[in-house]
Parts: sequence; C-alpha cells; structure tokens
Amino acid sequence: MNINIKKIFFYAVIVVAFCGVFLLGIWVGVAKIAYHVPQPNTIDFSLFWDAYGKLQQNFISPQKIDNQKVVYGAIEGMTKSLGDPYTDFFDPSQAKLFQQDLAGSFSGIGVEIGVKKDLLTIISPIKGTPGEKAGLLAGDIIAKINGQDTSNMTGDEAVGLIRGAKGTVVTLTIFRDGWTNTKDIKIIRDTIKVPSMEWSLKNGNVAYIQIYQFDESLSADFEKSALEILRSPAKKIVLDLRNNPGGYLEVAQNVAGWFLKNGQIVTVEDFGRDKLQQIYKADGNANLSSYPTVVLINQGSASASEILSGALRDDRNVKLIGTKSFGKGCVQQVIALNGGSFLKITIANWLTPKGNSISDVGLTPDVKIDITDKDIQDKKDPQLNKALEIVGNLK
Repeated sequence: MNINIKKIFFYAVIVVAFCGVFLLGIWVGVAKIAYHVPQPNTIDFSLFWDAYGKLQQNFISPQKIDNQKVVYGAIEGMTKSLGDPYTDFFDPSQAKLFQQDLAGSFSGIGVEIGVKKDLLTIISPIKGTPGEKAGLLAGDIIAKINGQDTSNMTGDEAVGLIRGAKGTVVTLTIFRDGWTNTKDIKIIRDTIKVPSMEWSLKNGNVAYIQIYQFDESLSADFEKSALEILRSPAKKIVLDLRNNPGGYLEVAQNVAGWFLKNGQIVTVEDFGRDKLQQIYKADGNANLSSYPTVVLINQGSASASEILSGALRDDRNVKLIGTKSFGKGCVQQVIALNGGSFLKITIANWLTPKGNSISDVGLTPDVKIDITDKDIQDKKDPQLNKALEIVGNLK
C-alpha cells in the first residue's frame, strides 16, 4: 500500500512539473512576442464616423448619401493623401476603363494623360486619333475639362471625364509653352483602336520602326516585323519611341531582347528601404543587335519606352535624339479589392542599367532637336531628319 502511494505521488510530481514547465514556456513565449514584435499603430476612426454621422443628420438631402460611394471616396482620399500621382484607387467603372486601355480599344479622344508638377498634362496623343487630329501635343496642360477645373484632379479622374460615347463632344481648355492664354479645343469622341507599331524602309537601307505603346499585342507584332526587317535591304535602324506612353515591362523586355545580347541588363527595379533590387535582363535572340541604331524620344516618351531607350543607350551606346522624355520611372502594382475595384500602388522606381533613376528626371537626349508649331503645320519632322542623318553615318 505504501509502495502504491509513493508511485502515485511520484507520478503526480512529474505531471505537475511537466505542466509547470509547459506553462512557463507559454509565459516566456508570450513575453518574448510582446517584447520583440512591435504593436501596430492604432488608428482612431472616430473622426470618420463622427463626420459620417453629422452628414446623415444635417445634409439637406440625406437620401442622396450613397454608402458605397462614401467608402470609395474615403479610399480615394486616402490614396491622394500620399501625394503620389501614380498611386490611386479605381472603383469598378474606372477599373473597367483601365482594362480597356490595356486591351488597346476604347471610346474617347486618344490621348495619354498624367500629372506632372501638380498639373494635368498630356503625356502623348496617339497617332491617328481625334486628339492628335485636333492638334494636341505632348506637354500640353489641360486646365479644364468641359469647364471643370482640373486642379487637384488625378489622371484617372480626368480620363473618366474625357471618355464618352462615340460622336459626343468634349471641350479641353489647353495651355502650351509659348502661349499667352489658354485655348478651348472641342474634340469629337470616337472609338480608339491603338496600333502597337509599324515600320517602313527609309533611304533604301534604314528600317524606320515606330512603336506606339507596349501593349499586349506588341510582342507578336514586333516579332513579325523584325523578321520582315531581317529579310529586307535594311542595314540600320531608327527606333521611334516619341509619344509612346509605355505599357507592360515584360513587353519592353521582350523587345529589348531583339536589340541586346542575352543577359544584358534592361532595367533595375529599386524598391528602396534596403530591399533587394530586381534585375531584368535581355532574354532573346539579339538578331537586331548588330544593326547601327538611333532612338527618337520626346516628352511624350514615358515608362516602358524610357526603359528601352535607357537600356539601349547604357548597353550599346545608342544615341537618343529629340527632346527630354517624360520621366515616369516608377513601378505600379495593381491589387484587386472586393467588388471589382482595385488599388494601383507605386512600389518601386526604375533605374537604367547604369543605375540612373528615370522617375521625375526623364532621359536627356544626346542630340536635342525641337519641333515647332510651324514644323507641325508644315508637316515637317526635323527630329526624324536628324535621326536619319546620324544613323546614315554609322557603320
């Protein structure tokens, strides 16, 4: 009997000891977590709910308060507070327009717009569209849209106002360097089908390649054109990226693979804050790498077109001809939200292969050539003429 009592006591001590160690471990673990993991900053949303309640109580027409729009407006205000023109919120209708842009077909006037130095600016008019035919130019400032002031308006908000049904009219109040006053320009909206590129033979042996945007169809279109060029009498290339607002990085990387040797750097994605950089390299056949090449750029050249231009200059010492590029060298990530809306968030900056930032700086041409309003009226292109002259002397 005494032996059984001793055994029971012995096992009881073991169980208590085990439980004690287990509880001590939990306590230590909790203590360590509390010590090592910083608690998230608390956000006081009472002001938001207070303001919402006051609107419900005091607004003259409370039935007009759309709770969904209130939420969308709050998120939009949050993104605007960051002061970054490329970080934005898209409600479902805006998200649909964004997807139409990337697909290359939509209804509007055919201009790419953005915010530069806090001014709503035309990045580039698309060839053959109502905007180009109306005389809009890269760098034009849009002061008003249908009489509505564009101050503090995002590019995506402006797109929503400019877009509309085919055959309807939109009035843009434009200011341009060299003008003393703004001008109202009325433009009839139309269905916009954006070509990816085209090429032609100049001076007997120069392939003149115009890329209009780096959209979904360009990779296949460029491959077809490149094979035609390789079979043609062309021995040199003028690559025209003027008024090219950009597009997909992967498409620019694909096109670069025709001009750069395998493994050469196309661009560097810099996330800042001591994060590891992402390096994108050429991965193609390099069949056009031996062709003497020059590149045309202007203030309508942005994003992916700046990436390709910078890569060709850094890796092959290709001359850039024209005027300074737009300077949109930042990376946006699209993050889906509930209900068909999404956020477009700036997460990184693009660097050229030599480590030079494109964002807000742009690319300065090696040979600066301007185009005047008179040149446009007379249908003259001194930039292209200079490019043909320079490439003609290359061997």
